[in-house]
Amino acid sequence: MEQQQRYTLGKNDKLKSAKAIEQLFREGKSFSVFPFRVLYLYLEAPASSHLNQTEAGPQDSGRASRHLQTAFSVSKKYFKKAVDRNRIKRLMREAWRLQKTVLVNSVNKGDKDLKVFIIYTGNELPEYNLVVDKTAAAIKRLIKICNETIVTNT
Repeated sequence: MEQQQRYTLGKNDKLKSAKAIEQLFREGKSFSVFPFRVLYLYLEAPASSHLNQTEAGPQDSGRASRHLQTAFSVSKKYFKKAVDRNRIKRLMREAWRLQKTVLVNSVNKGDKDLKVFIIYTGNELPEYNLVVDKTAAAIKRLIKICNETIVTNT
């Protein structure tokens, strides 16, 4: 029986650890896809993560994105009202949630962890279509980065 693709952004998909975020800003690399600045860190997955991945059965396939964690941020400098900042973050999360499956598959092939932090750098409220298009461009670039490191490591 075919399993339907689930588009989720659950608790395990969010980058929340202060240590991980600090490491990402210290050691990570970045690129820009206006109006986003994308910081990423692609590193070896811990051994415990490998065990959890092998224990996951077919019913847990929706949780296969353990190797990919993401955080979103909007500058307080340009958006003084929390309502505006929250709206932009909500748009960014929704666009990411719907498009991340291709990136998840690419990251899982490399058997590594990818930490991503997306910062909105524009100074006006974006339309949803712009956010979707630019998120797709950022994901394509991250896939390219993941595939390049897989090829160089093998």
